[in-house]
Amino acid sequence: MKKILKVMRFRSNTVNTGRYYEQKAKEYLLKQGLSDFRENFHSRFGEIDLIAKDDDTLVFIEVRYRQYVDHGSALATVTRKKQQKIHMTAQHFLQKNGLTNRMPCRFDVLGMTGQHDKLCIQWIRNAF
Repeated sequence: MKKILKVMRFRSNTVNTGRYYEQKAKEYLLKQGLSDFRENFHSRFGEIDLIAKDDDTLVFIEVRYRQYVDHGSALATVTRKKQQKIHMTAQHFLQKNGLTNRMPCRFDVLGMTGQHDKLCIQWIRNAF
């Protein structure tokens, strides 16, 4: 029972940490000129952290956070399998919202390393 509670607390902390840094990413991207944000779109294929508009382009954004780079950068954690899930989820989003073939799209990755006020932010447009 103690082990189950420990896992549940860990998961809750991980979700809260993820939401916190997704909000930081949104704030950063707003300053860069992106707009019309939608957060945490879910489908049976997966989740897209942020969806925004950059002029006439619809941008699907994967946000990755690492406190330390000892085990690799935040950007390096977006594997080919994760990219495929994001592509399928984006297709579902486009179909569900009647946007298929209506506007250009791109896939960005925003990586954050550090903590709170000492964040290193790396934004890769057209990452995959």
